[in-house]
Amino acid sequence: MAFLFRNRQKTNVELARSTKELTLKLSEEQKQNPKVRPLNIAHLTNYRLTKSWQLEEELARNLQQMKITLQGTPEAEVSHESVHQLLALIVQEDLLYLLANNMHKLPFESRKDAQVIFSTSFRYKPAGATDPQVLHHVIQFRPEIIISLCRGYERRESAMPCGGVLREALKYDAIAALILYDEPTPDGKSRDLASVNPDIPSSGEGVFWKFFDWIDKGAFEVSADAFNTFRDILTKHKSLVAGYLQTNFDMFFSKYNAILVQSESYVTKRQSIKLLGEILLDRANYGVMTTYVDSGEHLKIIMKLLRDDRRMINYEGFHVFKVFVANPNKSVAVQRILISNREKLLRFLPTFLEDRTEDDQFIDEKSFLIRQIEQLPAAPVPPPSA
Repeated sequence: MAFLFRNRQKTNVELARSTKELTLKLSEEQKQNPKVRPLNIAHLTNYRLTKSWQLEEELARNLQQMKITLQGTPEAEVSHESVHQLLALIVQEDLLYLLANNMHKLPFESRKDAQVIFSTSFRYKPAGATDPQVLHHVIQFRPEIIISLCRGYERRESAMPCGGVLREALKYDAIAALILYDEPTPDGKSRDLASVNPDIPSSGEGVFWKFFDWIDKGAFEVSADAFNTFRDILTKHKSLVAGYLQTNFDMFFSKYNAILVQSESYVTKRQSIKLLGEILLDRANYGVMTTYVDSGEHLKIIMKLLRDDRRMINYEGFHVFKVFVANPNKSVAVQRILISNREKLLRFLPTFLEDRTEDDQFIDEKSFLIRQIEQLPAAPVPPPSA
């Protein structure tokens, strides 16, 4: 008769404790008995009797009840008192860390419920509070939650739910800082932000640098989601990122140019060139921009994009190329390349993407660049700052 009580709603205390126990059991069970999903319906009955399946079923019900408590339903409004209590218990039981580590082991629908639980945690602010109650906990005591969410990109099953949570959490500078300044430590714990010296270059071993591989080598949906998160990190935290890029300029742009701008994936290549243009043209990144456009090697990479056989690559590449040409204080290396290619550029640019007849801004910018190239000196001249 136990089935008569299957749908009994647990209290928040029971729900939090039970979910923690079930997540730990599921993790251990799957380590000991990696299950194979049934290949046909004949195997289904026996499969449902396995311990893992039973754990998944109960855990799924718990996560669904949590989601409803936090989000409400069309028939029932959210109780702010209950939400506040449940989130406090989720923190107390360290559920966010457990769910982040085991996201890929959850059934599909449960992963979506877990994403709602996480996202609500990073949005909910108690009355009178300026920040979510979970934010302080993550920053001060459990930064590993954010690192584990990032590592969700290592598996296709967890990539998108973890990515969705990260982009919600990345509304806060401190979360971006946790990712940017993550470094391996002897005890395996994440770094305390209070101990970070932003003037010391990164080792390149932290979780931020893994985004390059997740974008370049992941399955399409993993790559696309990882790029969206990568973009949020770089564009939504302007002063933080500007300082970080200046300190880590050589390593960052070496990887960015080699892995992303020159990617074999059309989507990655196009998105990366567009993002590069946005980074360089952002006022907050003025110092980064001037260093980038001083490099002749960078200019060579961008000029190749103008001759790519895909028109949108040409277009996005043009918006980076114009930063080099428009720079009034061009380095000798950049001048040398432009001067040696002046005649070719003056033949090439007038017919470059000439069908964009309704794009007035592009037409004006192209005309401006042609005039700038025409006015280049006969030989490189050291810029005034040299």
